[in-house]
Amino acid sequence: MNKIVLLLLVFFLSFTTLTLTQDVSNETKVSELILEGDNFAEVTFENQKALSKYLEAAALSHKNYEIYWRISRCYVDIGEHYPANTDAEKAKQEQTYKTAYAYADSAVKINPTGSMGYARRAIANGRIALFKGIWENIGLVKQTKADLDKAIELDNKNATAYYVLGRTNTKVSEKSKIIRWPLGLGWANLDDAVKNYEKAISLRPDFIMYRLDAARAYVELKQFAKAKEHLNIIPTLKTQDEDDDKFRKEAKELLDTIVSK
Repeated sequence: MNKIVLLLLVFFLSFTTLTLTQDVSNETKVSELILEGDNFAEVTFENQKALSKYLEAAALSHKNYEIYWRISRCYVDIGEHYPANTDAEKAKQEQTYKTAYAYADSAVKINPTGSMGYARRAIANGRIALFKGIWENIGLVKQTKADLDKAIELDNKNATAYYVLGRTNTKVSEKSKIIRWPLGLGWANLDDAVKNYEKAISLRPDFIMYRLDAARAYVELKQFAKAKEHLNIIPTLKTQDEDDDKFRKEAKELLDTIVSK
């Protein structure tokens, strides 16, 4: 082996080793940023800080499914807490939900077999539909339902998907089935809503929001014993969501209205 070939071989091996080392270091940094973002999103409820961590991770790892659906979650959580009193504020909130949709849609395209991507896309779509009015945007409602069904098909332990499907059934069934049927929304009903809520609760029994919405649906069905069962458990549950104090208050108020029923 002549000297030039030997030098080229040494250079190639050195470059390969350096590249592999950098790749490992990059993956480690991305994992750390995701964990930090998760702590801000799920423990301290600092959504802007969580978003910053996820965006930093996305800059290091392009087209990363796990990062993209988390970014979508952050934008929804941020958008939910924006004021929406003026046209400018409403426009900002709507754009935030659209950004959440874009990231979730990218997550689905990156990993078409990932359940959470579909669930997060459904949530963003649902928020946009609620913002614009679901009866003026029936297509968005149908897309939301389709994504939730797909999320559950891919992972029958996706509590988020079951819960949001329960919410979707609840919201759509507010109008008479006679009106909804010609629009292709005749599937929605409160019985299916509570089934989906109960499935979500079975998978995540410590989440206050699931039990509160289940209780509300049971009240509508006049199944007060079932509603009370969930409402009485809520005060014993620890905080898992930034709005849990508000949910506890709402649960107590609802329980007070049905205490004698």
